[in-house]
Amino acid sequence: MQGRHMNANWNYPTSIKFGSGRVKELPEHARALGMKRPLLVTDKALAGLPITSNALALLRGGGLDAEIFAEVRSNPSDENLVAGVAAYRAGKHDGVIAFGGGSGLDLGKLVAFMSGQSRPVWDFEDVGDWWTRADPAGIAPIVAVPTTAGTGSEVGRAGVITDTKAHVKKVIFHPKMMPAIVICDPELSVGMPPTITAGTGLDAFAHCLEAYCAASYHPLAEGVAVEGMRLVKEYLPRAYKTPGDIEARGHMLSAAAMGATAFQKGLGAIHALSHPIGALYDTHHGMTNAVVMPAVLEANRAAIETKIARLAAYLGISGGFDGFMGFVRELRAELKVPDTLAAFNVPRDDFERIVAMSLEDPTAGGNPLPLTRELAARMLDAAFG
Repeated sequence: MQGRHMNANWNYPTSIKFGSGRVKELPEHARALGMKRPLLVTDKALAGLPITSNALALLRGGGLDAEIFAEVRSNPSDENLVAGVAAYRAGKHDGVIAFGGGSGLDLGKLVAFMSGQSRPVWDFEDVGDWWTRADPAGIAPIVAVPTTAGTGSEVGRAGVITDTKAHVKKVIFHPKMMPAIVICDPELSVGMPPTITAGTGLDAFAHCLEAYCAASYHPLAEGVAVEGMRLVKEYLPRAYKTPGDIEARGHMLSAAAMGATAFQKGLGAIHALSHPIGALYDTHHGMTNAVVMPAVLEANRAAIETKIARLAAYLGISGGFDGFMGFVRELRAELKVPDTLAAFNVPRDDFERIVAMSLEDPTAGGNPLPLTRELAARMLDAAFG
């Protein structure tokens, strides 16, 4: 690479409190950010589980007048956001505890972001400098507590939300959407069902993989991505087979945060395809990533073969690119990932629509090869099998 191309903007995460049992520190960190009436935002599935009621009890026992908002779909929507902001304002809350997997974390961050804004959320889409339209004084403080090991949204400056009218996932960005404090407690992820463990873990892997391959200059992110993939390779099968393996759960939480840290370098066609599929059919994001992953890797081979061979050597995989592809397929089979999109009941009738939406997705620009209509169609056709 010639020196004139070595020009980039780099950002790294926030304050992370990592370790078993550290959720007990939640009231302390909320108070440190000036919270007295925090709103705990999570998804419907988590709302009734002991880890959530325990978190609320910790907050209230710590002298905080905490309430919960759980009207959050697995793929959060603008309707969920409107309801969440209304609950935040009606309760006169002064901060957000974003609690859960990617859906709860993303919506929690967006509620905090939109709580003091007067413009519609789409005015802050991750396009150019649109984020400067926001009033930074209107962004509430955020503590993030991940309960899954996948999206890494706890260390991200953006949230993904579905536009229900257009059936499109959009990325909303602002630097102050980054949580001020993150509590990564592996004990909170022990109760994940195997399917969710697999899907979220493969999402972390996809983040690291696409960041590593993305067409931009960021050697710091590449180093984080490579080690994140090693952690997934070694510890995701353990977490999947033995849910109570705290060591494996802890390493997967690290890998998730590493993936989201690394993908500031960029993502690519894995996400550009999975975003419209998720928006149209409400499929699990991580599992969708895993289904389309081999097709995207193969289609990008000409641009990434040397890099993948180097990655394979680091991961202890022989055979270069082909060996790495074999590992990906074996890992998917071990985690019971469907072979094709047919398992998600995605109809071929929507082929052209998905292709067109993938080209407009904000992650498309990071693909190692320019994501043309022909290339996206080839990838999607292979993912259908």
